[in-house]
Amino acid sequence: MKGSADSSGSDEAREIRLIRYAEGRSIGEADDVLAAEEPLEIRVEGRPISVVMRTPGHDRELAAGFLLTEGVIKSTKDLFDITSCIDPGTAGEGNAVDVALTHPDSFDFEKLTRHVFTSSSCGICSKASIDAVMKRRKPLHDAMRVKARTLLALPQRLARKQDTFKSTGGLHACALFDAAGKLLALREDVGRHNALDKLLGWALLEKRTPLHGHIALLSGRASFEMMQKAHAGGIAVVAAISAPSSLAVEFAREAEQTLVGFLRGRSMNVYAGAERITR
Repeated sequence: MKGSADSSGSDEAREIRLIRYAEGRSIGEADDVLAAEEPLEIRVEGRPISVVMRTPGHDRELAAGFLLTEGVIKSTKDLFDITSCIDPGTAGEGNAVDVALTHPDSFDFEKLTRHVFTSSSCGICSKASIDAVMKRRKPLHDAMRVKARTLLALPQRLARKQDTFKSTGGLHACALFDAAGKLLALREDVGRHNALDKLLGWALLEKRTPLHGHIALLSGRASFEMMQKAHAGGIAVVAAISAPSSLAVEFAREAEQTLVGFLRGRSMNVYAGAERITR
């Protein structure tokens, strides 16, 4: 795949002026730092397929991860190039990335847009949502093992590296660890799904997918969509600092993933795949 420049993470936070109130009255003006949020249009062969609200930065990774988790591509062999198209002077308006495919003749725009719409929605029922994913992907037969104490140590390692979150308090994070608990990559975004897509996009572009033997740590909750995205990247162990949804648990059990929730302090709940966790 051809190389092209990616936007840096320098635009992840913005300084704004505000008026502070205390006990019902104004106490003066102050500066605050907020997480940036702007639209990004994802195009395939020049045709738009989706617009996501994201934190600027790592846009090529976001596009690659989005197409991977939506089933449009399976590996870097499917990608010819990803180019960033930014219209300067419009405060982010018009930001876009265009993905060129290795075999553009196989690109069915109508089928793709229908697929993205369907897979991004909640579905008619839980079983239908799970079945739709499992028709395209197999359960993860990953024999990896991870020690319980390794999992318990991950949130602190994540917190130490969340630079933009420390300044804004307004970003989700997804981190990738190996089975020994070594941090390999971290991505932050105002959207949980975007943060995971960026992380998976990084792994894809680095030719690390499928991510067998790895752990994904989510700073927030684990939903069905987060679990199916991790599954698309080949991640068998997903740990969340917050709660999972019921459908996330159902999907994890069907997809043979390990799902850990409420990973805080010295405790955690294991909702699926407990056989991968050792003492």
